[in-house]
Amino acid sequence: MYDCIIVGGGTAGLMAAVAAAEQQKKVLLIEKGKKLGQKLAISGGGRCNVTNRLPIEEIIKNIPGNGRFLYGPFSIYNNEDLIQFFESNGVALKEEDHGRMFPVSNRAQDVVNVLLHALERQNVTIKLQTPVTKLIMNEERVLGVRTTQGDFLAHSVIIAVGGKAVPHTGSTGDGYAWAERAGHTITTLFPTEVPLVSQESFIQNKELQGLALRDVNVSVLNKKGKAIITHKMDMLFTHFGVSGPAILRCSQFVVKEQMKTQQPVTLAIQTLDMNTHEATQLLQKLTKDAPKRAIKNTLKGLVPERWLLFLLQQASIDGNKNGADLSHLQIQALAVSLTHFTMLVHDTLPMEKAFVTGGGISTKEIEPKTMASRKKQGLYFCGEILDIHGYTGGYNITAALVTGRIAGMSAVSNL
Repeated sequence: MYDCIIVGGGTAGLMAAVAAAEQQKKVLLIEKGKKLGQKLAISGGGRCNVTNRLPIEEIIKNIPGNGRFLYGPFSIYNNEDLIQFFESNGVALKEEDHGRMFPVSNRAQDVVNVLLHALERQNVTIKLQTPVTKLIMNEERVLGVRTTQGDFLAHSVIIAVGGKAVPHTGSTGDGYAWAERAGHTITTLFPTEVPLVSQESFIQNKELQGLALRDVNVSVLNKKGKAIITHKMDMLFTHFGVSGPAILRCSQFVVKEQMKTQQPVTLAIQTLDMNTHEATQLLQKLTKDAPKRAIKNTLKGLVPERWLLFLLQQASIDGNKNGADLSHLQIQALAVSLTHFTMLVHDTLPMEKAFVTGGGISTKEIEPKTMASRKKQGLYFCGEILDIHGYTGGYNITAALVTGRIAGMSAVSNL
């Protein structure tokens, strides 16, 4: 009989096991794969963006999927506590742009090793390659877990098996069915932080494939043409659609809008940082100042050349034409394209290509300061299985580590 069983040896599960074992309790960590911390070890391009140093308000703003739920957990254990935890365990961290914290060594494995060494020190029993098939429970409470290696009983069970994104690391959505059997609601699952697919002819013809636009405003528009969200970052045209940081951040809003309307969603791309009227005036001035120059040369340097030539073509303007030969309507059309180029997106890449799972166990059914189930005694949840999803930038890992910590502490606190 164990005090606590943690199912899932990923980011949240490792931290939960460490927190439970620190209370001198008998802890069992069960993982179906061959290794612990697989997703953490490849996160941040193998560098591991372990947390973020922005104020808590800002962190929560960067977790648009139910981030407000985290006010409870953060009141007990927060991002600064995480920084101290890793640094006091020998992994120096450094701050990069937008508050992102990385190990000074740039090695994600160093972060994983801190957690593995802590498990070793605390004598946590670890069972690898042991898939859990179901939760053992009665009407009131959870009693343990059934695995392919037999049954294991415990006073409390923490489910930390992740979502469905990045399935090659073991996140295959096993926990949702167990949660449902325990009485929990699973909100609609969808891919987020995921590239977008478009059937626009210029995408299908690969006209822009490989073109990167730096520091542009990308907006997701609702069916009335109003911006739901705007992100100013880099983006990339691909053979199937669009990708890059701005697109990944917009992706969850595209999915939610598509669920609502069942229609393709419009993206607006603003490459000139001004409104259409200002852009029209600028183009008029530039063409007036060089009336005999080819328009493609006059506007060179305003935006990337490949993008400019594409927009000229979209506005039915021959780039070799002299500036003086452009009509006012053509100048206006080009100004609109530079400040508000719109394209339809029809889908996202599938869940297995996403960085993060949207949806999951409804946060209304979880006690925020303990991560305890409100449906079944002795049952706790943490990490990506919950309906909490943020942007990339250390926000999802922070949510996983903090909810894992709270779940681990709480699951053994009354024993």
